[in-house]
Amino acid sequence: MIHVILMGPQGSGKGTQSERVREQLYLAPVATGELFRSAIKSGTALGQEIKAIYDRGELVPDDLTIALVADRLDEIAREGREGGQVVGALYDGFPRTAAQAAALDDLLARRGEKIDAVVAIDVPREELIQRLSGRRLCSVCGKVYNVVSDPPARLNECDACGGTLIQRADDTPEAVSKRLDLYERETAPLVGRYAERGVLVHVNGDRPIAEVTDAIVAAIRERVMADSAPRR
Repeated sequence: MIHVILMGPQGSGKGTQSERVREQLYLAPVATGELFRSAIKSGTALGQEIKAIYDRGELVPDDLTIALVADRLDEIAREGREGGQVVGALYDGFPRTAAQAAALDDLLARRGEKIDAVVAIDVPREELIQRLSGRRLCSVCGKVYNVVSDPPARLNECDACGGTLIQRADDTPEAVSKRLDLYERETAPLVGRYAERGVLVHVNGDRPIAEVTDAIVAAIRERVMADSAPRR
């Protein structure tokens, strides 16, 4: 099974690109946020443990996170064996720290697998702050806008339902800067880790969405997908 990590700070378009890339390359998502929500909804013992951690306002420990990732990889492999088109996993938002990266390496090694490619989406910090601080959320239906790149037809009014648009407290320029600082401290050092292995590719994320997608897909195919992925 192929393993690809998509890296990038908040505002880099990582979530958008993850969806587009997965569709083209037949990769299944491994997103820890979604795994946490699914586990809680399932009501399993692990899900109940994670819910209790959430309720206390604490971070989910790495050992529980890795346990969920392992279960997800088993699910993806099972889908492939049953005739699905999925050829691997695309990690979005994980790993975030050196400890998580090491734990993922150990998990894959036990499966006889490894990280095949890591794509880092690069966007200038000033652009990231502009993108994130320009984000507005409909207080009624939750639709997201951006006052710079995707504004509503009417100022502060949702096109879909007419609700009032608001700015989240964590989307102010000051709050955005703190989040980017945290990314630089905890996650950006992983870039060097994967560069040393020769699996890292940098992609310019400061351009139209479709162009970024094309660059990411080309980079992954060049390294690991040429002979493996079904083509459309």
